[in-house]
Amino acid sequence: MEPSPAVARILDGMVDLHCHSGPGPFPREFDHVEGARDGDRIKMRAFVAKSHHHSTVMDLQAARRSFEGIGTQVFGGIVLNNQVGGINPYAVEMCLRMGGKIVWFPTFSSRRHIEFQEEALAGGFPRSTVELTTVPVLLHDAQGRLRPEVGQVADVVAETGAVLNGGHLHPDDMAELFAVGAERGVEKMVASHPNFISDLTLEQGVELSRRGVFMEHEVGMYLPNDHPHFGIEVLLEWIAAVGVERTVLASDLGQLGRTRPVDAFIEVTTALLDHGVAEKDARRMLVDNPAHLLGLD
Repeated sequence: MEPSPAVARILDGMVDLHCHSGPGPFPREFDHVEGARDGDRIKMRAFVAKSHHHSTVMDLQAARRSFEGIGTQVFGGIVLNNQVGGINPYAVEMCLRMGGKIVWFPTFSSRRHIEFQEEALAGGFPRSTVELTTVPVLLHDAQGRLRPEVGQVADVVAETGAVLNGGHLHPDDMAELFAVGAERGVEKMVASHPNFISDLTLEQGVELSRRGVFMEHEVGMYLPNDHPHFGIEVLLEWIAAVGVERTVLASDLGQLGRTRPVDAFIEVTTALLDHGVAEKDARRMLVDNPAHLLGLD
């Protein structure tokens, strides 16, 4: 898909905070290098490679020579699922001090995700190619007290200037996590696809945004011909309520057989312009805000 001149202007320099390039136990449409090469089609500035199972920092360091001549940068991060030991400050420390940019709290290991497993699979969430053990990774102990590891992770995120992401937590847990992060000096916080799995209400999203949290909406959920979760009017409603100042658009793509991120960004950006979103506002959500979160501005 080729962008119109207006869409090409908007996407020039864009940053994707949520790209599922491979390798990993979930089958992927492309690897990190292929994703970066494809990003050059629209002059993408950077994307963050997200694996639900491991820190992607080592992947990228091992492949660093393969990125020579490619303009799109790729950064790593870590998701605190079972495969990295859950809420593991030691794994977070290594990831971030070796250049990682985002720490996602549990996704498929969160109690919320496990409760919504059938919905997630029906919505296109991939199945692992190998058998993996999944048990709930919880923020609280049996007495309901916040686990000390939560604060320890927040401390490392604050120290390194990284992004704290709420993963697939329950809205109440997510709000508590972000409160802990703010208390401990975390300045960059993001809620991914707030209206899917975590299933925040619009009012809850607005309240978090007032506390400094960015709402990250995934263009991969607004493709009418590829596993659509919502119509474009839902995205417009969230943008209007939260404001472009606290909204980020990412892809959450890379699943086998699905639209590539570049084409999804072209399609959804075109739809936003068709529905009256100003070019400067689209750039704020696609370029300026995510660049700020990664410390690229």
